[in-house]
Amino acid sequence: MKIIEASTPDELQRYYDLRWKILRAPWKQPRGSEQDELEQSSHHLMVVDSRQTVIGVGRLHFNNIREAQIRYMAVAITQQRKGIGTLLLNTLEQRAIELGAARIVLDARENALRFYRKQGYEMQGPGHTLFNSIAHVKMIKDFI
Repeated sequence: MKIIEASTPDELQRYYDLRWKILRAPWKQPRGSEQDELEQSSHHLMVVDSRQTVIGVGRLHFNNIREAQIRYMAVAITQQRKGIGTLLLNTLEQRAIELGAARIVLDARENALRFYRKQGYEMQGPGHTLFNSIAHVKMIKDFI
């Protein structure tokens, strides 16, 4: 398995397909709902297996010159609990640091809090509720 930055139309299509399948389809959200206005200014990393199947995705963008944000982390259901999320998160963090981030923020779904806390993120308070049913918690990790 390896991590690549999705950049070609085919790579981006496969990247968005997994993002939609894991983060939107279970709540009957339409295709396209897995994207927002920051896609063009973001870094899109994906984990692919030996057959080039996308098994994990995550996005990094900057809120300001020193604060990066990770969004849309997803790992294929059959690949969860195999270290793919950790590998992807560590790579996104490293990219943020290389680009000058002093901190990373994210909004974690409640079922992912343990994962992010294990990776050094601290809870900052309640976040938004997605689709009137998925509560999020604001989390932060400082590098300085």
